[in-house]
Amino acid sequence: MAFTLPDSAALPRFVNIIGDSREEAGSGAKIAHVYPGTGTVTRELAMASASDVDRAVSAARTAFPAWRAMPVDKRRNLFFKLAEVFEARSGEFAPSLIAENGSVAMTAPYMGYDAAQKFRYYGGWCDKIHGRTIPTWGTPAHDYVAYEPYGTVGIIVPWNGPLFAATMVMAPALAAGNCVVLKSPDLAPYSAMKLVEMMLEAGFPAGVVNLVTGGADVGEAMVAHPGIDKIEFIGSGATATKVLTSAARSLKPVGLELGGKSAVIVFDDADLMLAAKKGITGAVSSNGQGCVNGTRLLVQRGVYDQYLGILSAIAGQIAVGDPFLPQTALGPVISEGALTRILGMVEGGKADGGRVVAGGERLGGDHAGGFFLPVTILADVPNSAHIAQNEVFGPVLVVTPFDTEEEAIALANSTEYGLGAYVHTQNLRRAHYVTGQLQAGMIHVNGAGEAMQPNCPFGGWKKSGHGRLGGVEGLHEFLQPKNIWINVSPPEG
Repeated sequence: MAFTLPDSAALPRFVNIIGDSREEAGSGAKIAHVYPGTGTVTRELAMASASDVDRAVSAARTAFPAWRAMPVDKRRNLFFKLAEVFEARSGEFAPSLIAENGSVAMTAPYMGYDAAQKFRYYGGWCDKIHGRTIPTWGTPAHDYVAYEPYGTVGIIVPWNGPLFAATMVMAPALAAGNCVVLKSPDLAPYSAMKLVEMMLEAGFPAGVVNLVTGGADVGEAMVAHPGIDKIEFIGSGATATKVLTSAARSLKPVGLELGGKSAVIVFDDADLMLAAKKGITGAVSSNGQGCVNGTRLLVQRGVYDQYLGILSAIAGQIAVGDPFLPQTALGPVISEGALTRILGMVEGGKADGGRVVAGGERLGGDHAGGFFLPVTILADVPNSAHIAQNEVFGPVLVVTPFDTEEEAIALANSTEYGLGAYVHTQNLRRAHYVTGQLQAGMIHVNGAGEAMQPNCPFGGWKKSGHGRLGGVEGLHEFLQPKNIWINVSPPEG
């Protein structure tokens, strides 16, 4: 079977969009982008450099006064217009999403619709950002709080979902009146390039949104740049440590959305078929490369074997293969190195006592050129095992039994992460009690990912980061409160 190859003509060409300039080459090093479906090169791209970051920041700071002063009804209407563009042209994102990281055609067109929802939601906030008055005592006074934008926000997004992550940050940042410099990742550059190109076509003023495409050196230049007022970073904890260290030199505020090892708790009163269908999404969503995916399944002992049987049966029905085919549900992981690392973690899980009940081996034959692993399930994994405590970032689920509610809560909380958690039960008391005890920023009961919508706050506890994206909480991440006290005492004399 011949795999479909990305059509180079359908991929965006502008690695930098700075002010009103659209550039097919940056001044940095060249990289060959590899399509993970076949291991072949889609295009050689000249990345941005620190000098390109300088120009992007300058363009953003130049555009900021006029953008901040734009009447809020006009900004609102621009957001609504952009949402209509995204909806009408949603399919145009698909070639970029599939080519850059192996996202599957089954879900790729939805990303344009998702982007539209975010800009429509935050467009509605543009004319509703207001302050508040505060009662005073002592000297007669009028005291009020105004909320104002930071200025220029630097946005660094990951390769596993650049379009989703970029719009999750850009919509509230721009609605709040900031200008932005977005870094598109070198491993998955295309969808963010397409996003900014479409935003300019929709009428966003030059300099309000700027794009630089590059690797770690470009991100480092952004974090260290004195002209960037706030950084929003989405990625790994290891890189976040470097971001915080650099930002600390200028005391620059940083928002972080980092990794996770989200627990899925299946109680013995759960709808097991629903719980298994939702549970399998932890291995399938974003080809298993999602920070909030539920990849650590904790199953009550009384239904453990039954649940494993259902889960394994579903895993065997997941279509793995060519991401361009409409029936494919699971595509490749991002790279050869990533696949090698994932398989190494699976072997480590087996050595720690886990047993493979589905998958576990790289696909060969027609799939040999790409980086494919079927849904892989390890049962009987001790909670202390390395694979149970650390992100795999691939289509791998680990399953561990438990006996009591308190044991389930303790196991779920016993990682350094706290991004998501999932609970399956038909007992309302149990649902309220357990969710109240879990240390995570986003929890689903009898679901898997439905709360990832623009009006819901999303973010983590512990080493999964801090700050929130989504909802009014996400808007306030990009606003600074200013308190103003005015003496209204009568004149003396």
